[in-house]
Amino acid sequence: MADPTIPRRQNTLALFQHYAEQQLAAGAPPKGLEQAFAAELQISPSMWSQIKSARPIGDKLARQIEVLSRKPVGWLDEPRAAAGPSATEKAFLDLALAAWRATNSAGRRDLKQRMKLIVEAKDAADRL
Repeated sequence: MADPTIPRRQNTLALFQHYAEQQLAAGAPPKGLEQAFAAELQISPSMWSQIKSARPIGDKLARQIEVLSRKPVGWLDEPRAAAGPSATEKAFLDLALAAWRATNSAGRRDLKQRMKLIVEAKDAADRL
């Protein structure tokens, strides 16, 4: 069997994205979704944070996640093609494109720089 580390993390992240979209659509506030998802998987918020970063998901935890997510045994281990953007992501991309097109070159440079700063801040936080 090939190393399941990457597919397990990607599939677990996809489960979280689906969970978050369902909760937000039901009116749940964004704050606390990560902790609630961790609780659904019966893991600590700290463990969830580690999984998102780099911690491998072992066989026992993979099976636990599958059971609690109502997925068949082995589901986390299967590589999947990256899904296209969700409806929420698509709406953001449409908004970003509209902002890009509505401004001049200076505005585009500013928009690009702001986006870059957000990504860099996230990368720095992930390294901590």
